[in-house]
Amino acid sequence: MGAPSALPLLLLFACCWAPGGANLSQDDSQPWTSDETVVAGGTVVLKCQVKDHEDSSLQWSNPAQQTLYFGEKRALRDNRIQLVRSTPHELSISISNVALADEGEYTCSIFTMPVRTAKSLVTVLGIPQKPVISGYKSSLREKDTTTLNCQSSGSKPAAQLTWRKGDQELHGEPTRIQEDPNGKTFTVSSSVTFQVTREDDGADIVCSVNHESLKGADRSTSQRIEVLYTPTAKIRPDPPHPREGQKLLLHCEGRGNPLPQQYLWEKEGSVPPLKMTQDSALIFPFLNKSDSGTYRCTATSNMGSYKAYYTLNVNDPSPVPSSSSTYHAIIGGIVAFIVFLLLILLIFLGHYLIRHKGTYLTHEAKGSDDAPDADTAIINAEGGQSGGDDKKEYFI
Repeated sequence: MGAPSALPLLLLFACCWAPGGANLSQDDSQPWTSDETVVAGGTVVLKCQVKDHEDSSLQWSNPAQQTLYFGEKRALRDNRIQLVRSTPHELSISISNVALADEGEYTCSIFTMPVRTAKSLVTVLGIPQKPVISGYKSSLREKDTTTLNCQSSGSKPAAQLTWRKGDQELHGEPTRIQEDPNGKTFTVSSSVTFQVTREDDGADIVCSVNHESLKGADRSTSQRIEVLYTPTAKIRPDPPHPREGQKLLLHCEGRGNPLPQQYLWEKEGSVPPLKMTQDSALIFPFLNKSDSGTYRCTATSNMGSYKAYYTLNVNDPSPVPSSSSTYHAIIGGIVAFIVFLLLILLIFLGHYLIRHKGTYLTHEAKGSDDAPDADTAIINAEGGQSGGDDKKEYFI
């Protein structure tokens, strides 16, 4: 009895499942969309598609359930909303100059039986404003500790702030987040505290805001700081290797912030001081051996003073070639080069003449061997005079 009683239950289940099966066969009439993210002020495109439209049109509605487009027909008078594409299988619209108020869930509907819908969540990113740095009031002294604050408003979601000094990263406090009065965007702030050194004079402290709406673009603000520090100095001779009889300048090159305003020159073992002036150079018009010794320059500013030392050794005088002697040396070199070329030319010419003269003498010698000598010429002449005489005498 148990098995036959199960048959009505199976038939009932099949009957109940048939409508469900009909719904499954109508999935092709279910539209589909996608979520979109857009930066405030940008343009977003909403695309709705369906495979089987069942002779019905697609429709887009905003989060307030106001119809935007029904097929190709505009329903809401908002010039920012434009039709991109309208076919039986697709309805695409665009919204330009998107505002934060446009954020929400948009609905695509198709009026079949029953009505089918698809949702598209539009997220609008709030662009953070350029950060503002505060806390720097005036020049800092070396080894002072200072605190700078940075703030940026209008980001959505909340942005992050970072600090750096030149190319060096500064570790500031974690970013603080506060909701703006509009209830949609946020104000973020951060602070950084550090001790300054003389190397920080003129350095730029940079606060940067990082946010996905910037797409990697830099949005930062810098604050240049001034650091006051005690002076330093170094003595530089001109010329570097002074000799007796030359003019010498000792330059006391001072550095600092502010720069040294006064220079005091002294020579060890002599009083009073040689010179006190705002000029940093000590001048020796004509060096003597007696000028040798150790010189001290004291560079002073309102931040302090610094002493630099230089030991002067006056060397023996040495002849310095004048411009005229240099000129004569150049002329002499040119003349020597010309003489050298003439000698080479004479050597080649002499070699050429010697070769051609030897050839001429050889040809002359051959010509003398072929000609008859005088005795033979006389014999031939006498033979000619004797006429028919058969007897001929030859004299050698």
